[in-house]
Amino acid sequence: MTVARSGRFSGDRAPSFVALNSSLSLDWRLWREDIEGSVAHARALLGAGILSAAEYEAVENGLAAVGREIESGAFVPTDADEDVHMAVERRLTELIGEAGARLHTGRSRNDQVVTDVRLHLRRVIERQDAALASLQELLVARSADHLETVLPAYTHLQRAQVTSLAQHLLAYFWMFERDRTRLEAARQACLELPLGAGAAVGLDFPLDRTAEAADLGFDRVAENSLDAVASRDFVVDYLAAAAQLGAHVSRLGAEIVLWASGEFGFVRLPDAYAGGSSIMPQKKNPDAAELMRAAGPRLAADLGGLLGVLHGLPLAYNTDLREDKRYLFDAVDCLDQLLPVVHGVLAEIAYDETRMAAACDPSLAATDVADYLVEQGVPFREAHHLTGGLVRRCLERGEDLAQVPLEELRSLSPAFDERYYELHEPAAQLARKRSRGGSAPERVREQLERARAALEARPCC
Repeated sequence: MTVARSGRFSGDRAPSFVALNSSLSLDWRLWREDIEGSVAHARALLGAGILSAAEYEAVENGLAAVGREIESGAFVPTDADEDVHMAVERRLTELIGEAGARLHTGRSRNDQVVTDVRLHLRRVIERQDAALASLQELLVARSADHLETVLPAYTHLQRAQVTSLAQHLLAYFWMFERDRTRLEAARQACLELPLGAGAAVGLDFPLDRTAEAADLGFDRVAENSLDAVASRDFVVDYLAAAAQLGAHVSRLGAEIVLWASGEFGFVRLPDAYAGGSSIMPQKKNPDAAELMRAAGPRLAADLGGLLGVLHGLPLAYNTDLREDKRYLFDAVDCLDQLLPVVHGVLAEIAYDETRMAAACDPSLAATDVADYLVEQGVPFREAHHLTGGLVRRCLERGEDLAQVPLEELRSLSPAFDERYYELHEPAAQLARKRSRGGSAPERVREQLERARAALEARPCC
């Protein structure tokens, strides 16, 4: 037996429409969830007395057989199947006959597909959350080795003040921590069962939806049948989290591109994550980091694409909603490919501590000078103006702040004393950044402990 087209229609569909209408290229990856959901639905039909025990057993065994055939490649769908749901049902009915044709009782593809997507996305998020946790662990480990490795912090891409490599790496730890919070919220949004909503208005059969929810690992049942089949909020939640994660990875990639350039020279790229040139034999290009950078707009476009599909759609189900999987699965594939590369780059990249220290030019002490004057009792605005004038004099004379004689300094302000000359070593400037969350090694050690505690408090999904 095969799953026939409704008797409402005469003749065949236009081949061009069959090709356009088929979603198999998008949704075939849902076959495991479709089988899992179908088994739970069959169990609910058994509980409602719609399937006999023998029919339920035939359906359960038949679906298991379909799954084995798909895994082995023995069963391959055709465009005529239209989608994964019709393909699985067709093959089941071919294998077990009439019992297979009873399976769709009390179910629409409208509630079936969104159930499958929720099941699938929940598992995707759990996998990607684990990848992010691994990245965080790596950042903690590498940060612990660089508490006193100095380099400039940049504002407006101009050298600003001295920081540490550990502080820089840990900034990404906390970005990924927030990404994990957003992914967990998206995972929670997946845990509402739409199955049992039917096409739009509910069912004529007393299926136990609460039991179905427990059977499939859902926390709760969707309360409104119209909303259950029409909502793709949970996909939007995931895509929003993915877009923000993409922005973070993009920033990291952009910094690696800069740092690997000859102008910076802060890092040496691992050969395994670099590319060459088809014409210039000497080139070593930061290809992996550039693809990290490019992931941001791709993931943002996926979010924007789905929001565009959802905009203005009337209740309840519309075929437009098939497009949700186009954007969802592109984002899933992007992150599945991206996160292992980010881990590999961060694990193998080499830092040139000498170049980083050399970039901490003497002018970076200027803020410390102003703060030192404040400690001496000078109002900050006066100290800021005084230090700015001192920097200008040094630039005009081609000398460093540390080279200005004390007599000249005291002619500017009697607040200057010998302690001024202790401010100009990068390590000394680093040690002064001792507010909570600051770059001083003692503060970063505390931050590392908080990072470790955050990892322990948030086990993977």
